[in-house]
Amino acid sequence: MKIIKNYFCTFASEMKRFTLLYLFMVCLVAALSGQNKHEVRAVWLTTIGGIDWPRSYAHDGMGIRQQQEQLCHILDRLKAVNVNTVLLQTRVRATTIYPSDIEPWDGCLSGKPGKSPGYDALQFAIDECHKRGMELHAWVVTIPVGKWNTYGCQQLRRRYGSLIKHIGEEGYMDPESSQTADYIARMCEEMTRRYDIDGIHLDYIRYPETWRGRKSPEYITRIVEAIHRKVKFYKPWVKLSCSPIGKYDDLKRYPSRGWNARRTVAQDAQGWLQQGLMDQLYPMMYFQGNNFYPFAIDWQEHSCGRTIVSGLGIYMLHPHEGKWQMDEVQRQLNVTRQVGLGHCYFRAKFLLDNVKGVYDYVRDYDRHPALIPPMTWAQQQVPDAPTTLQVTHTTQGDMLTWSGARDRSDGPYLLYNIYASREKPVDTNNPENLIATRYLRQQLTIPRQGIKGQPLHYAVTATDRYGNESAALQEPQQSADVREYPIPLTPMTQNRPWKRSY
Repeated sequence: MKIIKNYFCTFASEMKRFTLLYLFMVCLVAALSGQNKHEVRAVWLTTIGGIDWPRSYAHDGMGIRQQQEQLCHILDRLKAVNVNTVLLQTRVRATTIYPSDIEPWDGCLSGKPGKSPGYDALQFAIDECHKRGMELHAWVVTIPVGKWNTYGCQQLRRRYGSLIKHIGEEGYMDPESSQTADYIARMCEEMTRRYDIDGIHLDYIRYPETWRGRKSPEYITRIVEAIHRKVKFYKPWVKLSCSPIGKYDDLKRYPSRGWNARRTVAQDAQGWLQQGLMDQLYPMMYFQGNNFYPFAIDWQEHSCGRTIVSGLGIYMLHPHEGKWQMDEVQRQLNVTRQVGLGHCYFRAKFLLDNVKGVYDYVRDYDRHPALIPPMTWAQQQVPDAPTTLQVTHTTQGDMLTWSGARDRSDGPYLLYNIYASREKPVDTNNPENLIATRYLRQQLTIPRQGIKGQPLHYAVTATDRYGNESAALQEPQQSADVREYPIPLTPMTQNRPWKRSY
């Protein structure tokens, strides 16, 4: 028996060593293989209580400017580490950060629930994200409506008393009522119709874990179906996503330990992918080791060709939270990239505060921009390529001008991606050559500084609202030339695009 016991101890030790070696090799391969051209790099930007933004209240013009400057600073820093998707908390707790006809203002902006801050924070955030070539998704907290006596919950109870369940100290919309599906769908319809958002992101689209009685996934799916119908009817290019529990269900070799999306809270997220109800998933994978890696692979294996973005719990790096070490986040980033997942940070403040050096690491890890994966399941036709690219080299920079392309989709406008390389023609399949994404104008000046050297060459592609990219328009053989070509490129800020109203 002692021999058998020693054998199994040795076997277990060898398996553990093999697992560690495997993870090391995966991380090494990911590091050597570089970045992906298409990859979602996102962040949850929380507004409840102003814990991410805003950090002050808007009572007057000065307060408005201060809030707006704070947001611009946040977005500039996110852009500097090539975040391309911002999930902005828009419906907070039966309250909003925009002038809604359905629900009152949240107090995070003005300091007083129900009171306007004097500007439309959602519209401002959309404009500023698009200015930087970033997508903005309206983050909608669905079922929870806050503490029982808070302003949003009170207002909702006055209008729909029987719809709100009192569980503990909190109020929740009844997931089993058809009114809940209609109501939340109307909220999402209002945001989709009024604003040029890139996505609707559903949070807490599930039963409360403290729910008494049987939990049926059919009721939650009914809410998702109602939202999908409204959003896709008006703007089929708007991405619909949610943030499910990080483990969908027990795996054959790795149990979820009683906390999973499918059976614990009736959240059939993988089924929603199969039914075509979701374009993206952001599973909240705030775990380590075997509670993370096997489940990350499971999400990708059941993606149905849609986009899966791993929610990374970087808040656990904080000493008051989980006391993680930075190497855990590094491994999770490398493995998720290797298996084809994007990454989303929870939450913005921990990233921007550079807790345990996470911001510095991400700046190097995502050192080149990335495109959002295209929604080929919704639209496959690519736009025509831009025409007549002209490059003028000056001592101040390289000025690019091109003619617009023809869109073959039903989206409202085209966007443009710019590539640069010392070799000609520019390889647009190489993500290291991508220097500007989702650019709305048709002229761009790229500042240059440093030592003299050989010139850069350029290529431009068009992208529709579904993310389908055209063939590349390469720089012509002869470009207007003014003397010298200093290198390298400096960080670039895109010009503000025009506002589009609906």
